[in-house]
Amino acid sequence: MTLLLLEALGALVLLVFIVWWTMFSGRKNGELPEQVEREKSENADKSDQGPPAGR
Repeated sequence: MTLLLLEALGALVLLVFIVWWTMFSGRKNGELPEQVEREKSENADKSDQGPPAGR
């Protein structure tokens, strides 16, 4: 029984590690600064509007 619990705990630790690794592997200091995220969302909003009228 103890062996099964240790195996389950090991699988859980591995799962948490994989999720953590995939969330933060591409970012130097974790999450992006708030200013950068705000600029990205503003740029995405502008690109959703489509081309200007009259062209």
